[in-house]
Amino acid sequence: MHKIVAVIGLVLLSLTVAGCSSDYVLQKKNGEMIITHGKPEVDDDNGLITYEDIAGNERAINRDQIIQMIEK
Repeated sequence: MHKIVAVIGLVLLSLTVAGCSSDYVLQKKNGEMIITHGKPEVDDDNGLITYEDIAGNERAINRDQIIQMIEK
């Protein structure tokens, strides 16, 4: 009985953690795909999209280079 409760608890915990951050795919005009960790932020003032890549580095790209942004 304790094992069933533990397994159910682990499943619920993993679903909760997985739901906290979504990855996004940015498609560039040249066909290149960029996978981000978390939702990219669009800055309307300077036209840049800032995002965290899958390695954990913060990057920025010009909004004009992106065709679409899709939640993974």
